[in-house]
Amino acid sequence: MSDPIPSVWARPPRTRREQPALSQRQIVAEAIQLLDEEGVDALSMRKLGTRLNAGATSLYTHVANKDELIELVVDEVFGEVTVPAAEGPDGWREAATTFAASLRATILRHPWVASVIGAVGLIYFGPNMVRLSEDLLALFESAGFTLELADHAMSVLVAFILGASSADAAFLTTLARFGMDERELNDRLWPTAERAVRDHPRLRTLYTAKRQQDPKHTNEADFTLGVTWLLDGLAAQLPH
Repeated sequence: MSDPIPSVWARPPRTRREQPALSQRQIVAEAIQLLDEEGVDALSMRKLGTRLNAGATSLYTHVANKDELIELVVDEVFGEVTVPAAEGPDGWREAATTFAASLRATILRHPWVASVIGAVGLIYFGPNMVRLSEDLLALFESAGFTLELADHAMSVLVAFILGASSADAAFLTTLARFGMDERELNDRLWPTAERAVRDHPRLRTLYTAKRQQDPKHTNEADFTLGVTWLLDGLAAQLPH
């Protein structure tokens, strides 16, 4: 018999003869709170057990290891993302834009997600990710894409959102580590940036202009423009 696939979604549910003291929901909720407060480097089964007033053994009733726990918490976080139904013939664009903003906001609420999502195992089999995928496919089908092209459109949109949001989430993690806000960190980094681009006039012009802007507003505006351009490109593929 071949080796089992290392994923919480790939193994059969464990049977229990008695009701455990801890539920999987409690474990996942506490793990998310720990990750939000202290970041992914702070997560361990022992530390999580301490926060739950339980030994690590109690946690292993529900999850085989830390990797499975990460799969569970990432899928739980994706449960916060919404995909509205399209209203009207062109409503798919507004719905896709709302989804993009929802996914970005979710990642920024939980910046640690950006650092683990590439290493999460069979994330697409988690119940919340399955729901999102089905809703996005339905949304793009309503726009006029075939199911196959809807799958491509979904992949392109999600890849852009994750890429753009990961950069912003990494910046938030840096802010938390240094105990600064966006403006203060940018001001502190300005001499370094100025030296780095002094021989590159285009970058120097951009950096100088952005220094006068609110970083949070700039990041949101850049993200919105990127989503708009991406949806323009997808719309161009629709049959007229």
